[in-house]
Amino acid sequence: MNSEHILIVDDEETLCEVLKLNLENEGYDVDIAFSAEQALMLDLKNYSLILLDIMMGEMSGIKFARLLKSKVETANIPIIFCTARDSEDDMIMGLNLGGDDYITKPYTVRNVIARVKSVLRRTSGCKASEKTNRLLVEGLQLDLEFKVCFVDGNEVKLTKKEFELLTYLIENKGKICSREQILNKVWKDEVVVLDRTIDVNITRLRSKIGSYGSYIITRSGFGYGFRI
Repeated sequence: MNSEHILIVDDEETLCEVLKLNLENEGYDVDIAFSAEQALMLDLKNYSLILLDIMMGEMSGIKFARLLKSKVETANIPIIFCTARDSEDDMIMGLNLGGDDYITKPYTVRNVIARVKSVLRRTSGCKASEKTNRLLVEGLQLDLEFKVCFVDGNEVKLTKKEFELLTYLIENKGKICSREQILNKVWKDEVVVLDRTIDVNITRLRSKIGSYGSYIITRSGFGYGFRI
């Protein structure tokens, strides 16, 4: 018997019941939520995997996934998107958000079960203990391994110093970092760096990361911080 606990989040009740029945026949423990809002009422950190529809009521599956990935306790839960949206752009956005697989409707139950088993084989027993290689703040994601920044699922080109600066600010979110601390961390190998260099990079960062730029705050005479 499997010990994994799966959550299905989809507003198609009949489809949910069919998936639940077949997954339980495979030995999985399965719960259903008919909306993202209903799912948020559950203790999500206990799930081994989430099957997630994209097009639902007020909160879409994309927004729900961003919320999960922004929280430490749920960031490593595998997500399989199950949706009628089958364009390449939709698929790339879902995977860039941290989705582990993407299944388009209509699909067969056998296909879903195979994908579930494949994802769980890759992730069970390891994700909870891994040091995450991503920093996530709502729809803002930094992939620390590949040095890539995503804003709401879209890649944003940052320079090396911009990426390092944003990483440092997010890692120290909730407090003010002095100019000296920022220079020692981001420009530690540079011989001469003007204070203006930090200001220019902060301005560029705010512009590039869109609405999340407002999270970078300035405290005159003290430095910069990242506050949600």
